[in-house]
Amino acid sequence: MTEIKSTVGKLSLLDATLLVSGSMIGSGIFIVSAQMARDVSSAGWLLVLWLISGAITIAAALSYGELAGMMPKAGGQYVYIQRAYNKLTAFLYGWTVFAVIQTGVIAAVAVAFAKYAGVFFPSLQTILFQSDYLTISAAQVLAIFSIILLTYINSKGIQNGKLIQLIFTSAKLLALFGLIAFGIYIGLKGILLWDNFKNGWDASSVTAATIDGVIKKSWMPLSGIALLGVMGSTIINPLFSSDAWNNVTFIAGEIENPKRNIPLSLFWGTLIVTIIYILANVAYLALLPMEAIQNADNDRVGSAAANVLFGHVGESLMAALIMVSTFGCNNGIILAGGRLFQTMAKDELFFKKAAILNSKGVPANALWAQCAWACVLCLSGKYGDLLTYATFASLLFYVLTIVGLFILRKKEPETERPYKAFGYPVVPILYIIITTAICVDLLYYQQKNTMIGLFIVALGFPIYYLWKERQKNKL
Repeated sequence: MTEIKSTVGKLSLLDATLLVSGSMIGSGIFIVSAQMARDVSSAGWLLVLWLISGAITIAAALSYGELAGMMPKAGGQYVYIQRAYNKLTAFLYGWTVFAVIQTGVIAAVAVAFAKYAGVFFPSLQTILFQSDYLTISAAQVLAIFSIILLTYINSKGIQNGKLIQLIFTSAKLLALFGLIAFGIYIGLKGILLWDNFKNGWDASSVTAATIDGVIKKSWMPLSGIALLGVMGSTIINPLFSSDAWNNVTFIAGEIENPKRNIPLSLFWGTLIVTIIYILANVAYLALLPMEAIQNADNDRVGSAAANVLFGHVGESLMAALIMVSTFGCNNGIILAGGRLFQTMAKDELFFKKAAILNSKGVPANALWAQCAWACVLCLSGKYGDLLTYATFASLLFYVLTIVGLFILRKKEPETERPYKAFGYPVVPILYIIITTAICVDLLYYQQKNTMIGLFIVALGFPIYYLWKERQKNKL
């Protein structure tokens, strides 16, 4: 099989950092704080959850830096897992990425983009087709169109994706910093922030039930093990909002000086986003009482905060910001994902044509395969559930990969390591312990979703052996 070598320029440290941060910031930061606030009803514990999530993400990124420096190849995490374990384990990861992690997130982010476009174009709520098994709305069609458009743009060369990432990520970072600064400045002139912290460490969980047409709420005080259990369950919300940071490792072959720039971009990208997320929640708490955060319309906390700052025009401003944010987020995820499937195809673990580069040096077939399945998931109507499955599966493979860091230190002590994991072995061990505890907690508190996530991963076993048998029969 012949490959056409890429002749285009590579991504700089700034480009890689924007890819990390741009892929992380989608719509989650504007929405998930509502559910978290209902789960803990505490300003203090709400911020602690975002802080823990950020610390976990940065710890993982610092650990991945060593692996990225050792193996600056396209495919990233798939390559690390294969080298530490074997092809089967790497395939399970690649299969799960294709089935739900990468494509599920692309579908959900595209649907969020279309949903907020509905603020400007109400006709997007129109149902175009409905049956017992399938409902298609105009918003879903727009979501699919956005995925196809971004795939087409990225198939025409990495410079196109790089330009979109630069424009959209810079725009949303500037807008977010502006919104945060303005929100905290205005908010601190009032008393809401201080009121939210008066009983800021008294946690309770809010549940609502409709009885005789009337919504009745109940509060359950939380402390000790019960508080830890609820926090371990609801932390999946900020972890989802912080996911996709590892996408930069998929595209390692197209980054300048990857041994240096990938570890640095992982650190700076995750740090920037963590700071933004924590400050955004401080702004929410400065502008809205806890009850308003918990009861934000459709969980749109960002829109409620913008409404306080700018009145009715705030909803439109926030919708525009989320559209910019989700479009840029999906560009980064789509740009990077195809390189993983290209690497799998080279290992004969994915469709053969996915390994071929087009005249622009891009694995276009891999990008279109990713596009096709993401579009199907858009139509499924299950993208909300897919995010839970995807985040849980991601956490499992993050733990597996960082355990692989210890395995490779033992197996390959002489291998060059341009960057060594910060705080080794303490930081990686803490990450493994904390993330494993979160996974166990999720298995207990969200059994249905996590078991489906495990089932998707396990489905990779028979698919692997069937694929290998098919490859053998072709010889």
